[in-house]
Amino acid sequence: MVFAGQVELKKMARVAAIALAVSATSVLVTACQNDPDIDITKLTAETDPPEVLYNQGLANLNAGKTTEAARKFDAIDQQHPFSEYARKALVMRSFVNYRNGQYQDAINGATRYLNLYPESADAAYAQYIVGLAYSKQIPAVTQDQKPAFKTIEAMQTVVTKYPDSEYVEDAQAKIRYAKDQLAGKEMQVGRYYLERKEYLAAVTRFRSVVEQYPNTNQVEEALARLVETYFAMGITTEAQTAAAVLGHNYPDSQWYADSYKLLQTGGLEPRENGNSWISRAGKKILGV
Repeated sequence: MVFAGQVELKKMARVAAIALAVSATSVLVTACQNDPDIDITKLTAETDPPEVLYNQGLANLNAGKTTEAARKFDAIDQQHPFSEYARKALVMRSFVNYRNGQYQDAINGATRYLNLYPESADAAYAQYIVGLAYSKQIPAVTQDQKPAFKTIEAMQTVVTKYPDSEYVEDAQAKIRYAKDQLAGKEMQVGRYYLERKEYLAAVTRFRSVVEQYPNTNQVEEALARLVETYFAMGITTEAQTAAAVLGHNYPDSQWYADSYKLLQTGGLEPRENGNSWISRAGKKILGV
């Protein structure tokens, strides 16, 4: 038989045990707060398995909470470095950096991923992130276009190395945009020389656009500027050839109409010289 007093004593013992546990936890947390070397925000995270942290990271990312998502992905990398989820978290962390406008961090993270897991299923995505990060840094044509060159290099790797990936189409679009920016830079410099009647330097720039970037938005003006520049230099056969190539590819262009009128002031008309570099380069233009 159990007496009432014994029951009460047992209850008191349980209460005392709970109180002791709470007191110990309080002391631990207080010690952590006072110790600058302990990050109490990681205490609970360390108890979570990597798949839980990864799913939490994705959920935060989908909710637009990129800072919290980054913390979850970092926790996996730090606490479960040899797990499969550490690999996946690394590429997702790179994407979070890209989303946050931390482009160099995104490039560094994705490059690290590619060095560690070059043959993985997410390698194409990591390479694509590198290209995206460079693409976002392409400045106006008045500035240095190094990011445009880097964009082309990174995205061309996507197209060449991962031809069946879902990122190829957008990678090609980013390449076209980057090339258009590079061509625009050449046009800006070429117009500068043309205005100062430094014709040879101007021709070099306009020729670069026609030969290296024949399928950009800049090639139409480049051909017209070649007509103008060669005409000013008195090299009429090249001016006529440039106008003929321009008319063949862009017959309804205002640039062609203006070039035609310019030639007429000298009693000339568009006429293609098949031996000219302009004629050979014109075969690569897809303006029609």
